[in-house]
Amino acid sequence: MDTLNDRHIQSLDLSETLWDRVFTVAPLVIIGTEEGESYDMAPKHMVTPLGFGNYFGFVCTPRHSTFRNIQQTREFTASFPKPDQIVQTSLSATPRSDCYHKAEDILQSLSVLQAKTMRAPVIAGAYLYLECDLFKIIDGFDDYSLITGTIRAAYVDKDYLKVSEWDEREQLMKNPLLAYIAQGRFAKISETYNFPFPKNFKK
Repeated sequence: MDTLNDRHIQSLDLSETLWDRVFTVAPLVIIGTEEGESYDMAPKHMVTPLGFGNYFGFVCTPRHSTFRNIQQTREFTASFPKPDQIVQTSLSATPRSDCYHKAEDILQSLSVLQAKTMRAPVIAGAYLYLECDLFKIIDGFDDYSLITGTIRAAYVDKDYLKVSEWDEREQLMKNPLLAYIAQGRFAKISETYNFPFPKNFKK
């Protein structure tokens, strides 16, 4: 086997932030948490299902109120917005200031609902909602941590529900997905293709 060595391949300096030097594709969700008598919402793209069971996780830092809120309440929501909600998703990242609580401005701009099984908020109009109990927090990724949750309840927009009778390509064409292109771009995914799995492949 030849060693990786090609004039089109460039070595990256790992003393700099690797993920700012390349494009990657990720989901984009809004994490909702209860914060005292109010709430907090924050967009996250380092998110993933954990296995094929009812577990979900995302990366956060103790510097963010999302992290501290979940430590205190031990629960959170995840809203998966649609592509036409990109502005609302961006507004959920509005920073706090000494003059106002973040939620006061978000309420002016976002359509926010309360989750069914907890006081944490969700964004109206998303295509998938998760209501999660904190499972565990895994520290040690420099100053970041992986927050994992057990999914208590889940809800989906019927147009996005996978049904065997529907053509998936046509369904996604009519109901596209929102993707985050790190760092700082987004995409509307409507054109999809069948993946060429090898024969007898099993998940």
